[in-house]
Amino acid sequence: MKDTHSIHILIIDDDPTYLKMMRSRLEKVGYQILTAPDGLMGLNLARKEKPDLILLDLMLPGMDGHKVCRLIKFDQHIQHIPVLMVTSRDLDEDADMAKKCGAVGFIVKTTRFEVTLDIIKRLLDRTTNKTNELSSSNKS
Repeated sequence: MKDTHSIHILIIDDDPTYLKMMRSRLEKVGYQILTAPDGLMGLNLARKEKPDLILLDLMLPGMDGHKVCRLIKFDQHIQHIPVLMVTSRDLDEDADMAKKCGAVGFIVKTTRFEVTLDIIKRLLDRTTNKTNELSSSNKS
């Protein structure tokens, strides 16, 4: 896995309190954080910055998280970026829809930070391992 200081995480959420809290906690652990307050800005920032992971709120103004996730997964330049859906609603339908849209996971905002951090680390490890496997197979 890359050093946390070189890992960029994009958080797309319209709740300024949540954005501030997650930015602070993730920066303390060493991650570089980008934020966007709505889906369109988040999508544009993802295309420009190509973060290592996207934390995406489900309920956003203008364009909901499911649509943003689908657009990310249809864009060949950023479709490889794992998307973790984060929401205040704990509904099975939302989790199922997140999976159908291409999200790698679905967590509720009230999840303890330690658990959220563990999920983030595992997703980043999995992504790094896939990238390393692809690099090795391309060299053969």
